[in-house]
Amino acid sequence: MAKDDNGSPMVCPFELQRKRIIWILGLSSLCVVIYVLLAWQSVTSLPLNLSGTYNRAHSESGSKSRSSSLPFSSSESLGFTAGLPGSTNGTFGGSKLFPPCSMKFSEYTPCQDPKRARKFTKMMLVYRQRHCPAKDELLLCLIPAPPNYKKPFMWPQSRDYAWYDNIPHKELSIKKAAQNWVQVEGDQFRFPGGGTMFPRGADTYIDNINDLIPLTSGEIRTAIDTGCGVASWGAYLMDRDILTLSFAPRDGHEAQVQFALERGVPAMIGVLATERVPYPARSFDMAHCSRCLIPWYNHDGLYLLEVDRILRPGGYWILSGPPIRWKEHWRGWERTQEDLKQEQDAIEELAKRLCWKKLIEKGDLAIWQKPINHIDCIRNIDMYKTPNICKKGNTDSAWYKKLDPCITPLPGVSTQDEIAGGALEKWPARAFVIPPRIRSGSLPGITQEKFQEDNEQWKQWMMHYKRTIASLSKGQIRNIMDMNAHLGGFAAAMMKDPVWVMNVVPVDLEIDTLGVIYERGFIGTYQDWCEAFSTYPRTYDLIHAAGLFSIYLDRCDFTYILLEMDRILRPMGTVIFRDVDNVLMKIQNITNKMRWQSQMMNHENESLSSKKILVAVKSYWTGDATK
Repeated sequence: MAKDDNGSPMVCPFELQRKRIIWILGLSSLCVVIYVLLAWQSVTSLPLNLSGTYNRAHSESGSKSRSSSLPFSSSESLGFTAGLPGSTNGTFGGSKLFPPCSMKFSEYTPCQDPKRARKFTKMMLVYRQRHCPAKDELLLCLIPAPPNYKKPFMWPQSRDYAWYDNIPHKELSIKKAAQNWVQVEGDQFRFPGGGTMFPRGADTYIDNINDLIPLTSGEIRTAIDTGCGVASWGAYLMDRDILTLSFAPRDGHEAQVQFALERGVPAMIGVLATERVPYPARSFDMAHCSRCLIPWYNHDGLYLLEVDRILRPGGYWILSGPPIRWKEHWRGWERTQEDLKQEQDAIEELAKRLCWKKLIEKGDLAIWQKPINHIDCIRNIDMYKTPNICKKGNTDSAWYKKLDPCITPLPGVSTQDEIAGGALEKWPARAFVIPPRIRSGSLPGITQEKFQEDNEQWKQWMMHYKRTIASLSKGQIRNIMDMNAHLGGFAAAMMKDPVWVMNVVPVDLEIDTLGVIYERGFIGTYQDWCEAFSTYPRTYDLIHAAGLFSIYLDRCDFTYILLEMDRILRPMGTVIFRDVDNVLMKIQNITNKMRWQSQMMNHENESLSSKKILVAVKSYWTGDATK
């Protein structure tokens, strides 16, 4: 029987197929548009804060304790990729998070750990040198901030104030109460600028130095302060455009270096003992010791020989405190006149054997000047039995290198008026003129053209950073570390900002550029990033790492380098990684487990498709005081 005709037109199979294809294509296009819109929204509207606190997010009394947003600019779409595939709503693809360490590690300094230090001899302060943990001793946990940690004051207010909760140590305010190092005022520390030898304040003390040598002419730019206390000398020298690297050991005066860095002043944990300090030869224009209690005349003058190594030709050494002006002070110093006279005579004699010239002794200050070359020194060396000028060796080598009982030789010159190693321009011009080490061709592959190209490249990089990273553009940072500083371009590009940069040159590199950085008028140090850095936790606002992880790809586990970065980075601090994309993905996978929030963005030069930039932010969380 034939089927009933319902009156409907018969549909051609080909027409039906065409309509289905059009419908599928339309639906697919709609899905693509929705996906793109959602992806764009996720880029520009990422969660503003990680909620993963181990204790509680503390609201700062009288000021904001933590940023309410990531330090990424929302004014531009940058093609970020947030997190790893599969990560949603603050979870990290099921990855196990690193746990918090016990609160007893809140101020952990791995290579200057007091407990480990007790295993070493106290002779020549060996126990206060770097002694890093073995691999099986390394921590796989996150160093906690104190329970009531607050965002530090910003510069210049930080020079004079810090939150007590961030560094809960009153020892210095008690032991040094009469010397005005630091005072406790309610929930804050105040730094009056005093010191053992400058009770009237660092400014007055520095003015007294300026009456004797020129501090404001631009000739002196880099300084080192041995036994720095809370670094008030370096803090007040910044008003004279002098950048001081202060160092002190981790000793009975709790948290000297930690106080300095909390104030926004450059500092490192360090000591003059049996090894060279981690700076190249001819680095500093001025060295300073204000009652730093270093026995300069002992051990055949090794410590003053080391100051001579790192002091630039024509540089100054300033000494105040024992034994200077011992005739007036000997009773207060609780030492005999004979003992103090013998000490001063020994220092005077050692300085002569180093070929230094004593410029002046006035009041509590004595100042010597290093010669600009060694022509006369070589002629007169036969007058003294020791020390001789060293015969061989890399004068810049300073990573676990024993002190030499000889005078570090200066580069050769043709005349008595020529400055060994080359003359430097006055600051600030010296930051951009060709440094002598490059001008002389002593660094293979780094030409004057390469130097200029690096400066131009950094102009582009910094413009990109300030356009896309809010903490940089808004001046919310003070302490910066460049983990692979190369020629110091980051520091040069930030010259006009109220920041300072610790330029780090990895010891693994074939070409040592740290001397160039100092010739430009910046400061820095050597470092093996398979080990911890000589600083306290939470001492840097921003860390820059360009190509660093590619250097260490086959040397040590990225995990430990990143945990070290987490240790020294302040809560809500920022890290900028620049590397090839596969390395950055490995980094991001680990930082997700560290509760960092990160975004990948394209390289400024789009043609470099294999290279990317990863910007990460350390989350705010505090430790539990009961654990």
